[in-house]
Amino acid sequence: MLILGVPVESFVEQAGRRRSDLEARHRPWRPQTLPGLLDAVAAQFPDRPFVIGEEETLSYAGLADRSAWLARGLIARGVRAGERVALVMPNGPDMIAARFAVARAGAVAVPVSFRLHAAELAQVLRQSEASALITTEEFREINALEGLDQIAPGWERLSPAAAGQPGAGQPGAGQPGAGQAGADGLPALRLVVTVPRGAEPARPGLLTLVALATGPDAALDGELAARTAAASAQDVTTIFYTSGTTGLPKGVLSTHDMELRSAYGSAYARAFEDGRRIMFALPLNHVFAYVEGLLASMFVAGSVVVQSVFDPGASLAAIARHQVGEALFVPTMSLAVVAAARRSGHDLSSLHSVMSAASSAPASLWRDLQDVLGAGQLVTAYGMSETSAATTFTRVGGPVGDLEHTVGWPKAGGVAGDPGLGGALAEYKAVDQVTGEDLPRGQAGELVARGPIVCQGYFRQPEATAAATLPDGWLRSGDLGYLREDGALVLTGRAKEVYKCGGELVMPTEVEAVLTGRPDVAQAYVVGVPDARMGEVGCAWVVPAEDAKLDPEEVISFCRAQLARFKVPQYVMVTTAAELPLTVSGKVQKFRLAERAVAALA
Repeated sequence: MLILGVPVESFVEQAGRRRSDLEARHRPWRPQTLPGLLDAVAAQFPDRPFVIGEEETLSYAGLADRSAWLARGLIARGVRAGERVALVMPNGPDMIAARFAVARAGAVAVPVSFRLHAAELAQVLRQSEASALITTEEFREINALEGLDQIAPGWERLSPAAAGQPGAGQPGAGQPGAGQAGADGLPALRLVVTVPRGAEPARPGLLTLVALATGPDAALDGELAARTAAASAQDVTTIFYTSGTTGLPKGVLSTHDMELRSAYGSAYARAFEDGRRIMFALPLNHVFAYVEGLLASMFVAGSVVVQSVFDPGASLAAIARHQVGEALFVPTMSLAVVAAARRSGHDLSSLHSVMSAASSAPASLWRDLQDVLGAGQLVTAYGMSETSAATTFTRVGGPVGDLEHTVGWPKAGGVAGDPGLGGALAEYKAVDQVTGEDLPRGQAGELVARGPIVCQGYFRQPEATAAATLPDGWLRSGDLGYLREDGALVLTGRAKEVYKCGGELVMPTEVEAVLTGRPDVAQAYVVGVPDARMGEVGCAWVVPAEDAKLDPEEVISFCRAQLARFKVPQYVMVTTAAELPLTVSGKVQKFRLAERAVAALA
């Protein structure tokens, strides 16, 4: 069998050699922290480029130094070990340096999408009890400062730009704002740091990220060293939020070891060569880009080419300019890049690999990625925030049929694997949704997972944790599927109502709450429907209040003002209560509404 004229066997042999090199490089596996890995790579390859941004490139040594400066600044400003620091920043060197700085300070990062509306951001900040916030002041159409004005009046007093304030340089003094109430609406918040568009902050007197950075200081250096010594690979380092504003968003507890084991396993599964260069526009507040791109690259002292927003033409230009070897896409991005590549003349000869995952893809996409982009080594995968990104991978150089019909096999961990799982990092089984009993291979049920990269629960949410877990450490995925006899995982649907729009998870209850908040809407039910470009989009079925007349386009515009773009339903169907499909117990059958929507839209 040939892929672009190259025998598959050569890909397999090449992958085997790379995996052997990777294992030799990291044997034996030693659990470590995120800053520990960064410092180790920086010591060996200080001048290698690590983060290639749109306006700045940082070497491994440069990022290690910058993150240390910022960590000292966080400590000087009163951030304590174990506290949560929210990061509302687009992809770029600043975001990545801040991420490692939070870990150095012994705090917990809460990465948040900059696309969230103010109310959505407030929900995450409250639930995480964030004591500090680092935010970009303005990005594209979003003005974060105006959003803070809405949700936390008086927040500016938590962003003191003046140096030498009382307590500065006294590690752990809880300064500034120690012992004081936070901003109105966000009582836990004590510190706000902003990233201006230009050299100066948009408002006088704000503490900027550049001003936060603190050089060598005996007291701060001692405190930083103490926190480094006290840190454990089993400490929680990140809280990833899985949903938005209404109801209770779930904060996935992720440890250093979970993230690094998963990242190493991904480098092993995708058979990284030394110095692999990976490009992505996927947001780093999600596990996909963070684990599969940023962290995985570190195990071969590679580089990441990060884009703040997705633009297919810009992606192609970046591949050519920076000699990118691998690109990370969700299928909607893959389709757009293929379409752009048909019209462009960019030199894509460096691109040998594409990982396209996170939602279903048309079968033709895989051939197009090979034929149009020239990427011979294609993989797809399956995972979620609770499993530290991908837990299954298709085989590098495997047949296209595997990409079309499965999401691969459990991810082997190499030297980081669990001997009890045969060297894998996670295992799956299908269970009966009602009884929880195991189902035989080939029979679909709810997929559950366990392993060293699977989370143990959600932050401050024992009920949600209990609902998601089964005995013996199994975690409910909410997805339906089965394991083939050869061990490959096949997805058949979703047990939950959540759907994915362009790779982003959408919780229908959030959208429904916004719709039913209108006085002219009596009932609202949101379902996901297939879409060739986005994978799935929302369709809202609404029942008007008595004597009300609804304009679907106006309802969609209303949602745009309340929700992040990917949550806004693309279609609104007006119906009556009598026309809603119900069970015998009076519950609305959403799968019937989805069927009706598909039929109507066809």
